[in-house]
Amino acid sequence: MPDFFVSDNQNKFDMKFILGKKIEMTQVFKEDGTVTPVTAVFVGSNYVTQVKTKEKDGYNAVQVGFGEAKKMNKAKVGHLKDIASLKSLREFRVEEADLSDLKRGDKITAEVFVAGDEVDVIGVSKGKGFQGVVKRHGFHGQKATHGHKDQERMPGSIGAGGVQRVFKGVRMAGRMGGDNVTVKNLQIVEIDSEKGILYVKGAVPGGRNGLLFISGDGKMEIKKESAPVESIEAEEIKTEEVKAEVEEVKAEEIKQESAEEIKEEAKS
Repeated sequence: MPDFFVSDNQNKFDMKFILGKKIEMTQVFKEDGTVTPVTAVFVGSNYVTQVKTKEKDGYNAVQVGFGEAKKMNKAKVGHLKDIASLKSLREFRVEEADLSDLKRGDKITAEVFVAGDEVDVIGVSKGKGFQGVVKRHGFHGQKATHGHKDQERMPGSIGAGGVQRVFKGVRMAGRMGGDNVTVKNLQIVEIDSEKGILYVKGAVPGGRNGLLFISGDGKMEIKKESAPVESIEAEEIKTEEVKAEVEEVKAEEIKQESAEEIKEEAKS
């Protein structure tokens, strides 16, 4: 999968997008009882890791990070300083969009979309290895009658022999799958904001746990939250506050105990 995503919506001012991971296909029951086949896509929390502008970088784009990284090299650690450890970094090019509202460290969740939104989904199709023309291109093959032994799934003639070469683009057997596939105008049926899951109508490219680009029309409304990394000073301040609260509680307990002792002495 490429490191950037060029959308058909890139010349529009309003565009929302997110990275996700394909979980599985399932079904959703509507109120009237009809069943809708959907694909569950886990989007969790995405973070804006870089905002590129035409003046500085030559083009407008938003770099988004997704997934928890178990291990990162030093270059990536430096690039993601003060941001969560992210596994996948991808760009969404938005040539004419207004990027003034997006800042590094902003959090993007499933709530940027609403049920009923139409989105484009890009993913890498399943790799199928070396395949023949029947499976790869849908050829019908030869007749299974007399004189066609071992020829049922052969491609047949590829043209005149006088040229002495194979023309470019002739459909033949070869490697199949592992390509970038775009499925357009898919509808978001349901959103589980608590679990961070989008339920997209129909099938999307790729297998389970495959990375997906999801984009659609609309204003990108995101929560202005900082990345989940706090400085050491903030942690120390919190620790001191907790200690002060504990000391106050202990002082109150001592006062109550002393008051009870005085009352008992007075009674005796």
